[in-house]
Amino acid sequence: MILVTGATGNVGSELISPAAGRGRAVRALVRDQNAAFPGGVEIVVGDLNRIESWSGALEGVRGVFLLSGYNDMPGMLAAMRHAGVEQVVLLSSQSAADSDTTNAVARYHVLSEAAVRESGLAWTFLQPSSFMSNALRWIPQLRRGDIVREAFGDVRVAAVDPHDIAAVAMEALCSTRHVGRSYRLTGPQALSADDRVRILGGELDRDLRFEPMSDTEARVDMSSSMPAEYVEAFFDLFRGGRYDESTVYPTVQEITAQPPRTFKQWATMHASAFR
Repeated sequence: MILVTGATGNVGSELISPAAGRGRAVRALVRDQNAAFPGGVEIVVGDLNRIESWSGALEGVRGVFLLSGYNDMPGMLAAMRHAGVEQVVLLSSQSAADSDTTNAVARYHVLSEAAVRESGLAWTFLQPSSFMSNALRWIPQLRRGDIVREAFGDVRVAAVDPHDIAAVAMEALCSTRHVGRSYRLTGPQALSADDRVRILGGELDRDLRFEPMSDTEARVDMSSSMPAEYVEAFFDLFRGGRYDESTVYPTVQEITAQPPRTFKQWATMHASAFR
């Protein structure tokens, strides 16, 4: 039995079907009892920040796909070990790689990884670059017109398709070969926002244009939806010179024997969401 937390999220939702397709019993932990999944997937409603709301979902579970950043990671992991869970595959981030806890974004990944290491459970860390699915944030702008504006538009990123992250997670959950390993996961190309907008426009048959936000505009825009420490953390990561997501890693293909999907492939598969 595999427990998938964040089962309606970008990666969790991509993990459900492959797990069921490989004959694994799958239990999906969600907050919304109306969440829909393929037949045979057991749904459990609970809040990861309230251990008592989901601890019953651990019965019979041997592997857990877990997200970073919850309030009591040590307590969660202790409950898992007590229930007989043997393995955790943690969705972390490339920002955790240098163990910098002064950056708010990196800190919760670093602390989550530390809690998993100390839990006594077998573990694998997935450290992806930015998700291709972040482009879905452009939908409101594209409903108003053909211009996309975004922060850090000049930064090239080897964004990864959540489908590929889930494929690696599936391999890690089905084999002991990946225990104790940290994997940096990327797509096959480093692209700027302008590149991604152009590719998406081609898929939608629209003349889309990208206009970069100034850093001042970006601060104002980001401050409307996140605490100040996270705004500063993202500027530190993308403007401070310590965080480079442009490097392409071969990890996805090495583990899954399939090349990582391109942004064009992602755009083709998700074009309907933009129409």
